[in-house]
Amino acid sequence: MAALTASEIRARVEGDWDRIVELLSRKVALKSVSAEGITGEHMKRSAEFVADELRKVGVDAKVVQSHNPDGTPGAWEVIGSHIVDPEAPTVLLYAHHDVQPVPDPAEWDTDPFVATTVGDRLYGRGSADDGGGIAIHSGALKALGDDLKVNIKVFIEGEEEMGSPSFIPFIEEHAAEFESDVIVVADSGNWAADIPSLTTSLRGNTTVDVTVRSLTHPVHSGQYGGPILDSNTLAAMLIASLYDANGDVAVPGIAADEPVGGLQRDVDEAGVRTDAGIVDGYRLAGTGSLASRLWTKPSLTVIGFDAHPVDGSFNVISPATRFRLSLRTAPSQRPEEAQAALADFLRAHAPFGAEVTVEAGDNGMGWAMDPNAEATKDALEAMEEAFGVAPINQGQGGSIPFIPELQRIFPAAQVLVTGPEDPKANAHSPNESISLPGLRDNVITEALLLAKLGK
Repeated sequence: MAALTASEIRARVEGDWDRIVELLSRKVALKSVSAEGITGEHMKRSAEFVADELRKVGVDAKVVQSHNPDGTPGAWEVIGSHIVDPEAPTVLLYAHHDVQPVPDPAEWDTDPFVATTVGDRLYGRGSADDGGGIAIHSGALKALGDDLKVNIKVFIEGEEEMGSPSFIPFIEEHAAEFESDVIVVADSGNWAADIPSLTTSLRGNTTVDVTVRSLTHPVHSGQYGGPILDSNTLAAMLIASLYDANGDVAVPGIAADEPVGGLQRDVDEAGVRTDAGIVDGYRLAGTGSLASRLWTKPSLTVIGFDAHPVDGSFNVISPATRFRLSLRTAPSQRPEEAQAALADFLRAHAPFGAEVTVEAGDNGMGWAMDPNAEATKDALEAMEEAFGVAPINQGQGGSIPFIPELQRIFPAAQVLVTGPEDPKANAHSPNESISLPGLRDNVITEALLLAKLGK
């Protein structure tokens, strides 16, 4: 039998469109906020809903409760499979069914848990992140139906928004059920609603807590100020020494990469300035393409700083200051290596010989796709056929720790990171939404990809 054409798959998705949108709308209404308790009944209901929907498209799905590393009950996970031929390639489809909380519904223009269509976008918490991923998987499998030529395994996680504490134990315990040739992670996004992207890389992350001490106790600033600098000033000097005059991280041993797979288009500075709310006079730090600075070069951020509040301050020289540094690492660098280089630099550059102590924090590995893999080529081809325009690959400056862990546990698998989001999606923010035309093209893309992988 000849392979399905793009037009045939598009027609099938169009015929199934009302069901896909209804699925997503019902998912939004479930209020599956994992921050309100990953073991809660609302999360179990969410998992059971997803399992039911997957069974409707041919997946033998079930709900399983994971457990945390300490043995306590964990998230409600959905796993399943559809085996068409033991000799055929196997594809693992990933998404997550938990969503971010809504701290203040008044900040929304619509009810966050009632899916509402405005123009060509559907609004609601989890509509994009990651109900859209679930809808993509469901729609693609329905479109292929009996023409599916690859084995499917599915993992829909229940605690991604909580940092996936039970992810590793669960995967390792169910490794045989997840063993696959290709892993499709539908939890990222596209360059724009009408321009598709593969996510090519993710930065890693490491943290350190630093204490700078110049005195054993506070002293009067009028009596001792001058030769003795306060610890806040010394901490500021130490932090400043981490950068060169251009604002690039200047710590030997901390690596920098270039965008994986080449750079088809640089990130638009005007868009970044608008989206981030950058004040008019601020000049962007660093050198090289803006894409590399956002995706593959390291960045350092002071995310915590202990100092006396301005209100109630008085004339003493602070003896010690503590601050926390978050280092986003290049996709290729082991975070432990970058953390050690950062700690060594901080100790060696203590201003005026102040005492500097460094406490190591958590590490998360970055990830980079293989741009030359057959699965990558199939995905890019599928995207262009579905969207009608060439994809623009993009990295992500943030970290998704489970993706490198998936690659570690299944080193032979090709990992593809796709997703339903676009720059207007507002994932994790008020007025989260998904582009409905973009969702349709994403469903068609995944169906085409699965068809290509089955050849």
